[in-house]
Amino acid sequence: MPVSISMMIVSTQLVVAVADNVPKFDIARSCKLDVAATAGLSVDQSLKSCINDEQQARRQLASQWSKFPSSNRASCTANESVGGTPSYVSLLTCLQMSQGAR
Repeated sequence: MPVSISMMIVSTQLVVAVADNVPKFDIARSCKLDVAATAGLSVDQSLKSCINDEQQARRQLASQWSKFPSSNRASCTANESVGGTPSYVSLLTCLQMSQGAR
């Protein structure tokens, strides 16, 4: 049991340290996976739109990052990192919703 508690403490500190800056996501990979799961628009058009949305959300996060509470940044970043296809749009939404919930 002491090992699991110490592991939780160490992992919590790692998440907080990572949350000091906007995380770096592979948006090209995430967008390709999203486009593969959708239908309707052409692949090129969907991919460009997805990448544009992600870049815009990243810029917005970069300008507002320090305004979000560090606990929300850590929590939302950790949640977004689960599942393999992180998104700046989802991260921004999480942070905005967390702020609205206060």
